[in-house]
Amino acid sequence: MASESKSQLKAKAGRKTPGGGVDNQPLKRIALVGNPNVGKSVIFGLLTGKYATVSNYPGTTVEVTQSNMTLGGQRYLVVDTPGVNNLLPMSEDEQVTRDILLEQRPDITVQVGDAKNLRRTLSITIQLAEMGLPVVLDLNMEDEAMDSGITIEKEALSLALGIQVVGTVAPQRKGLKELSSAILSGGAVPAFNMDYGKAEEYIEKIASCLPPANISGRSIALMVLAGDKSLAPWLKANLDETAIENIESIRDECALKLGAPIGLYINETRLKKAGEIVPAVFSKVPQRENAVISFLSKVTIHPVWGVPFLLVVLACLYEFVGVLGAGVFVNFLERVIFGQYLNPMFARVFELIPVPFLRELFVGRYGIITMALTYSIAIVLPITTTFFIAFSILEDSGYLPRLAIMTNKFFNMMGLSGKAVLPMVLGLGCGTMAVMTTRILEGKRDRLIAIFLLALAIPCSAQLGVILGMLGSLSMKAMVIWLLSVFGVLLFAGWLAAKILPGKRSEFFLEIPPIRKPSLQNVALKTANRAVWYLKEAVPLFILGTLVLFTLDKLNMLTLIEKAASPVVVGLLGLPPKATEAFIIGFLRRDYGAAGLFDMSRHGLLTHVQALVSIVTITLFLPCLASFFIIIKEKGIRVALLMLAIITPFALIFGGFLNWTLRYFNVSV
Repeated sequence: MASESKSQLKAKAGRKTPGGGVDNQPLKRIALVGNPNVGKSVIFGLLTGKYATVSNYPGTTVEVTQSNMTLGGQRYLVVDTPGVNNLLPMSEDEQVTRDILLEQRPDITVQVGDAKNLRRTLSITIQLAEMGLPVVLDLNMEDEAMDSGITIEKEALSLALGIQVVGTVAPQRKGLKELSSAILSGGAVPAFNMDYGKAEEYIEKIASCLPPANISGRSIALMVLAGDKSLAPWLKANLDETAIENIESIRDECALKLGAPIGLYINETRLKKAGEIVPAVFSKVPQRENAVISFLSKVTIHPVWGVPFLLVVLACLYEFVGVLGAGVFVNFLERVIFGQYLNPMFARVFELIPVPFLRELFVGRYGIITMALTYSIAIVLPITTTFFIAFSILEDSGYLPRLAIMTNKFFNMMGLSGKAVLPMVLGLGCGTMAVMTTRILEGKRDRLIAIFLLALAIPCSAQLGVILGMLGSLSMKAMVIWLLSVFGVLLFAGWLAAKILPGKRSEFFLEIPPIRKPSLQNVALKTANRAVWYLKEAVPLFILGTLVLFTLDKLNMLTLIEKAASPVVVGLLGLPPKATEAFIIGFLRRDYGAAGLFDMSRHGLLTHVQALVSIVTITLFLPCLASFFIIIKEKGIRVALLMLAIITPFALIFGGFLNWTLRYFNVSV
């Protein structure tokens, strides 16, 4: 199994085999399709292994994962398509999935569905059937369905649809053998007899005007009738203007006859058809709900009691990350492991090197070992690891989507739909990934506002961990002031951006997952993967940041920069000149800058008020270099530079305002 470039995956002729012969076996395509959060990516990983190619779909910023696999002697290219709620695209992600089916026509479509939500799953199955694509239906998360008392007669469903239906529990690898066997069978086109009533004659008229395509003309006609504007380039490439005008007139005539939105009518017809199938194969036995789970399910989305629950979660996060991670673990690693053993050992080793420059480079004040590795491993790693553990528990428990629903009204104030909460929550993990996730938002306006807010006021996990570490040495009042400051800025900036940018917010739909007991295995795996990701991404940038400081120090420029920045850092923010270093390297990595402030605080170089002002300012400061590049990729260099031009002075001015307020009113933290 190996990963290959997109061009290599298009055609496979004359490939050498290990025995020296030539493998002329054609490469079959498998597309994994399904709703968001149904386990497609886990199924993809189980089928193909870890060797995957991740690249942007042509003409978009949406990343698509694909990989080769061999099954039963047959070679396949497996494509993990973005999650969809409908194959009539409402977002760029959904358009990419539709385009993969339209332009590439997979030999087999493996639809991964949620076993707890069969009606929603069958709505996608109907659309795949209308496209004329061979389908294998995989009902994933069977364990959760069983826990909810849900039973699906897969054999009866298979008979009703005319395709193979299997059940899986992806994290436990259950059902993988049956899924592989179903794939080898080649799949079949689902047998749906859809009747759209008054719209049928118009579907036939439009279909007769269309050229042959990789999917059925009927399915394309339905998309056109439903008002799919993303099909315009395909129509222009395959039809002349006269034919397109004829199709538009047919569509207008249909809309006039129905007297209702055609897209809504088509969608309701599909859901009605799915609803006719479900009762015959679906049964649910009322389960005696666990009292604790039942209580948590209600309180976590309650508009009033959900707030105290959130505060309890934040307090636990504060104790676990800020006190245990940043206190106990950091003290042990920095003072014992690095302070008593590693740094003295390396200092003795480099004393043997007769070149002072090299000694300073590795074990000096701005040394790669004494600063970069000490910061990244001894200070930041234990904090981020404890945060990753806490974040994984919240994620695995199903609390995060509930938090999104509970804060929906808050985001409505900023002209955003509650759907924008999802990138914000992901931003607490990694700002770079969160910026890319804004593609799930329907409108360009929503995406732009969300990216701006992510860059301004959402700290990533590594930075947030360090911030909680600093807050752990201050009072609970300091944490409240920090939270109010960040949320206040988020609300004000979002509200202002919504007023300036034209357009309306999109609607918000989100399935509420059940509250579940976090799996120790899942939490451990997610934490380990994120910790490894942190080490791979952060340590090189910490070393780069240290080299920047080392070079500036050697050229005597660091002192000059500190003096130049003194009116802002010292005069406006009320911080020591040395704090300038944290803001310089904060652009490389936000957590590196926060770690510098954390180190100053632990060594008594910052008062409590200075510590609070510094962490509020650096929270609102520039996005890290990686996030900046992703913003350029998503929105272009002009928008990215404009955001930096707004964020930098705003963060400094707000930090100065907070410094003046705390000192004027003599607030102790």
